[in-house]
Amino acid sequence: MAGESDMNFFAVVGQRNSLAEAALDLSVTASAVSRRLARIEDRLGVRLISRTTRRLSLTSEGEAYLQACLDIIGRIATAEGAISASRGAPQGLLRVNATFQFGREHVAPALSAFTVCHPDVQTQLVLTDAPSNIVEEGFDLQIRFGEPTATRHVMALLLRNRRVLIASPDYIAARGLPKRLSDLAHHSCIVLRQEHSAYDVWRFGDDAMVRVAGDMSTNDGEIAVSWVLAGHGIMLRSEWDIARHVRDGRLKVVLPRHVMRADIMAVYPERLNLSAKVRMFIDLLRDRIKERSMDLQLP
Repeated sequence: MAGESDMNFFAVVGQRNSLAEAALDLSVTASAVSRRLARIEDRLGVRLISRTTRRLSLTSEGEAYLQACLDIIGRIATAEGAISASRGAPQGLLRVNATFQFGREHVAPALSAFTVCHPDVQTQLVLTDAPSNIVEEGFDLQIRFGEPTATRHVMALLLRNRRVLIASPDYIAARGLPKRLSDLAHHSCIVLRQEHSAYDVWRFGDDAMVRVAGDMSTNDGEIAVSWVLAGHGIMLRSEWDIARHVRDGRLKVVLPRHVMRADIMAVYPERLNLSAKVRMFIDLLRDRIKERSMDLQLP
C-alpha cells in the first residue's frame, strides 16, 4: 500500500519535465529520483513514466495514478485545514457535563454568553448528580468537584473550593453547637444521596471521618440547603453554594477545623485534542467565576 510520502513524491515527479527538474525540487540527485520511481513502479507492477535523458512523459497508468495522488493529497490538506481551523476559531458541537446546581447557576449562563460570541458553536449541557464517563458519553468538557486525581484527562482549576459543615442559627440555638466530629452522632444531619457515593460517611482533609444520620435526605443540593436554612439540621456543603448565606448571617460554619477540599475543575480528555471551542469556553467560564469569587468563597 502506498504511503503518503510516495504519493507526495510522485505528485512532484509526475508534474515535472525531467528527472533533473524533479530532483531539484526534491533536493536529491536525479539518480535517487530514478531509483525511487523504479521501486514504486515495481511495487505497482506497471510503468508510470516513460523517461529519456531529456524528458519525462506519463503513461496512461501514470496519469491515473497522478490524479489519484493529487486527489488524496488535496483531501488530506482539506481535513488538516479544518482541524487547524477548529483550534483557531470555535465551531461545532460543544458537549458539557456538570452537576445540577452548579450547572444551572454558572455553566448554563456561561454557555449562553459563549454562543452569543461564537455563533458557529452549538452547545449541549447535560446535568447529572454524579460525573459521567467523559469518553463513553462523548463529552468535550466536564465540571467536577474534588481533589485532583491521577487521570488520563487534563484538569484545569476554575476555583479553589472546600466543603464545610454548616447549620442555621436557629438550629444551633435549639440543639447546641457540636464541639467535635463525634458529637454529630447526636445531631440531625441532612445528607445528599448521590449516585456512586457513601452519602452517610463524611470524610475530611485531615483523614478524619464520621458516619452521620438524620431524618431528611435528598439528591438535590439546593433542596438540602433550603432545609438547613429552615433549621432542620447540619449539612456538609461546598462553600461556593453557601458563602452568601454565611456572609449575611443565615448560616454558620460549625467545626471549621474540619473541611474537605473540593476544588472546582474543568476536565477534558486530552491536551492534544483540546479544540478552540473547549479552550475558549474554559477561559470564559473561569473569568466569570473569578469575577464572582468574593461571593463564592468564605470570608
